[in-house]
Amino acid sequence: MWRVCAPPVCCPQRRCDTFRRDRCLRLRQGEYLSTSGRKSKGSGAALAEARESVDLTHLLDIVAAFARQTICVVGDFVLDEFVSGEISRVSREAPVLILRHRRSEAYPGGAANAVNNLADLGARVLPVGVVGADEGGRTLLEYFKRKRVDVSGILRAGDWVTTTKTRYLAGWTHTTEQQVLRVDREPLGTLSKAMQARIERKARRFARRAGAVLVSDYGLGAATPALTRKLQAKRIMLDSRYRLLEYRGARITAAAPNEPELEAAYQTRIGTDTRKLEALGERALHDLRLEALLVTRGKDGLAIFERNGPPQHIPIYGSDTPVDVTGAGDTVIAVFTLAVAAGASYLEAAHLANYAGGIVVMKQRTASLTRAELESTLRSEATAER
Repeated sequence: MWRVCAPPVCCPQRRCDTFRRDRCLRLRQGEYLSTSGRKSKGSGAALAEARESVDLTHLLDIVAAFARQTICVVGDFVLDEFVSGEISRVSREAPVLILRHRRSEAYPGGAANAVNNLADLGARVLPVGVVGADEGGRTLLEYFKRKRVDVSGILRAGDWVTTTKTRYLAGWTHTTEQQVLRVDREPLGTLSKAMQARIERKARRFARRAGAVLVSDYGLGAATPALTRKLQAKRIMLDSRYRLLEYRGARITAAAPNEPELEAAYQTRIGTDTRKLEALGERALHDLRLEALLVTRGKDGLAIFERNGPPQHIPIYGSDTPVDVTGAGDTVIAVFTLAVAAGASYLEAAHLANYAGGIVVMKQRTASLTRAELESTLRSEATAER
């Protein structure tokens, strides 16, 4: 198995002869730790054999550098609400359950979830977007102020509705809650030209101050291909729900679609055919002129594509029966972006994102993870490999 070592200080991007000599020497000496992780029930032998290995101690060094990074997030901010209720009876008016309200909870969603993850990982975050002058907008702003996130780039519009996704969960006292209904509140129109201009000014100013810009496009109007083309940034990472290919020519460094989004972009069904996945991945890499493409595949893990070299498949970390996958994609792109900004190779960043995704899907609601949780997982894996 090919095991990749940490690059020396002189060559963070692994492109010089010094790095190649160092890598060959360390390979011969066997000074490596594997990130093989736990093999999930659904991982096939082909994926396990193709799994790349990276130096876990170097991954810990990368995570330690998270606190020194500044990331600008330009995107569509969402509020995720969860309303829990105990099933009391069936209504006489209609064949529906009546829930006795237990509690209501609210969490940052969409681009706001990416911001939340970056903040909990220790990075300085510069969010740019818009919320309504409503309860949802106030909730998001107050949430980030409590975490000391700079909210000067989150604008408020009186004629705008903060997108709110309310999930109703039903259960009994000693049973697992199940989602029975989701109600979405979304803006009906489009952002005014004046508001778009204000967002652009904030985005351009913050992008110049950041080590990376994360564009989180949920199709709500704040993050657009047109805006992205105007950004001057060291690197731009993209998470676009509906219009991946519209970012052609936008100088995107790397993108992280999930498999259904990649299928929708090319109107092709992948299914279990990894050859189709690799063909579409290489095509997207070329069409968008990316340095890297990270494709999330649910229980089948991740696939990372780079310009020079074959695609690498990474099986999922942890269980293939998640507790809650809400917002896991936001966690993955946040960690991937932060790791690259901290000096990781794309393969190393993909491994860190994979660990992060495996951790966060075992939490309820729209969850984030902390730097301490990620470091603890890496240390545990390093100990297991010795």
